[in-house]
Amino acid sequence: MNNMKTEKITFGAGCFWQVEYDFKNVNGITKTAVGYMGGDEKKYPSLTYDEVCSDKTGFVEVCEVEYNPKEISFKKLLKIFWKIHDPTQLNRQGPDYGSQYKSAIFYYTLGQKKLAENSIKKEQKKHVDKIVTEIKKAGKFYKAEDYHQNYLEKRGLKTCRI
Repeated sequence: MNNMKTEKITFGAGCFWQVEYDFKNVNGITKTAVGYMGGDEKKYPSLTYDEVCSDKTGFVEVCEVEYNPKEISFKKLLKIFWKIHDPTQLNRQGPDYGSQYKSAIFYYTLGQKKLAENSIKKEQKKHVDKIVTEIKKAGKFYKAEDYHQNYLEKRGLKTCRI
């Protein structure tokens, strides 16, 4: 019988295809899914990729990460998060721009919130520009359309970065 207790964290760090790829095969991560979070859930009870890309919904492209805290610490997940994107770019990552590409950490527990806030302070010392990463309580996760799940892996790609 498997009694593994997992936890979740949801990250926005640019195009969700790359974020999922960067987390998917890390030891201790049990599941990933790409989707949308952070906008007006009452106004948008359901959501499509095209709506998110309209830059009008307030939703962020995110990767929901389920992990086993006995195998990987939340601090380690934060280190990966900071490493895979530029947290000083407002509403963009590389060639992708729009509010759906903002840097964000959506937390599920107060412990995660506190660790995320502390990690921003540490990470800021490594950057000249101000970190613009938002830390927000996780809301409803809208799973993206099936063709977005494992997008790079399905195409035999390791990156969508230029």
